Amino acid sequence: MIIKRDTYLKKLISVRHNGMIKVITGIRRCGKSFLLSTIYANWLREQGVDEAHIIQINLEDRRNRLLRDPDALLEYIDSRILDEAIHYIMIDEIQHVPEFEDVLNSYLGMNNADVYVTGSNAKFLSKDVITTFRGRGFQIRVNPLSFSEYLPASGLSKEDGLTEYMFYGGMPQVVLLKETEYKRSLLKDLFSQTYIKDIVERYHIKNSEMLDELLNILASGIGSLTNPTKLANSFESIHHEKVNRRTLSSYLEYLGDAFITERAERYDIKGKRYIDSPYKYYFSDMGLRNARLNFRQVERSHIMENIVYNELLFRGFSVDVGVVPVQRLQNGERKRAQLEVDFVCNKGYLRYYIQSALEMPNEEKIRQELASLRNIDDSFKKIVVVGTHHPLYHNQDGFTIMSIYDFLLNENSLEL
Repeated sequence: MIIKRDTYLKKLISVRHNGMIKVITGIRRCGKSFLLSTIYANWLREQGVDEAHIIQINLEDRRNRLLRDPDALLEYIDSRILDEAIHYIMIDEIQHVPEFEDVLNSYLGMNNADVYVTGSNAKFLSKDVITTFRGRGFQIRVNPLSFSEYLPASGLSKEDGLTEYMFYGGMPQVVLLKETEYKRSLLKDLFSQTYIKDIVERYHIKNSEMLDELLNILASGIGSLTNPTKLANSFESIHHEKVNRRTLSSYLEYLGDAFITERAERYDIKGKRYIDSPYKYYFSDMGLRNARLNFRQVERSHIMENIVYNELLFRGFSVDVGVVPVQRLQNGERKRAQLEVDFVCNKGYLRYYIQSALEMPNEEKIRQELASLRNIDDSFKKIVVVGTHHPLYHNQDGFTIMSIYDFLLNENSLEL
């Protein structure tokens, strides 16, 4: 079964022939290779590109082990370039090649070569892309399946689909499995045998138990404000063990570079400035997060918040946590307080303020969820996403209230 990834296919089409090396990154097993070697290659064939002009090399295939030598790879690609027509060079798992940068840079400036590569986290992380290709690398970040990609492949109703998506996430291999036992097993194996192993090997980590515990703390507290100091205090209170804050800071960075977690910074909406620490951490996939905790902590409100965050990233927004300073009367005195906006989303000139609320069953809960939005004095759109079947409407303040289903399944939902 082919799961459509139309959003990413459109991105690849839009950067075709742009003279840059297209670098497809993202957490391992999220579908990067399939996107390039099957979905995009099939699209090229449909456009009439001759098979001889599509050069595909999978460096994880043992049969191609000799091509892991940079000179052998260069020679092989050169031998496949037959004429002046555009040749589409697609290399999967490029990190297996030492000095791969020199190989790929050799094709910069060639009018008949359009280069695409994928790479895994053990070597090929987001930071590496920035400097590797002399400023001529174009990064396309691929995430696990969004809910709109997941639902048609699941064959479920949107209600049952969302419940399962919250529990098992959107890793393509997991979605295609039918038995829940196999889903759980695969997610646990991915974490222990792929992601953790990659990080430990890349950074020569000796104390992997600390990394494991850090992941457990982050997974238990998704959407909670934290920083290395708070985390160190947690280690000391739980394990009676002192840990180096710099080590924890490095581990947080490793998890982010491996696309396992994402860090959201806090932004003072009225002061128009970023607030340094603490931050919020979200997981790139809910199934992986739940597997980390052996599927024991499945709190729909926190998971929904994480899913809303991931959907906004999928749509290309930069996402921060909003802070709104206010003055409140307490015991006859005015005191400063801070209200939180779950997400401040920016893309170009667009900005949205978004609250994630699992339920709004009464006036008190509605007042609580809308308080921060009411204290923002600019004209950007303000939206509340509710985790139940909730009719879409605009309230008397001009805020948009919509259900999680409307938000996730309509790509233009923020404009409704």
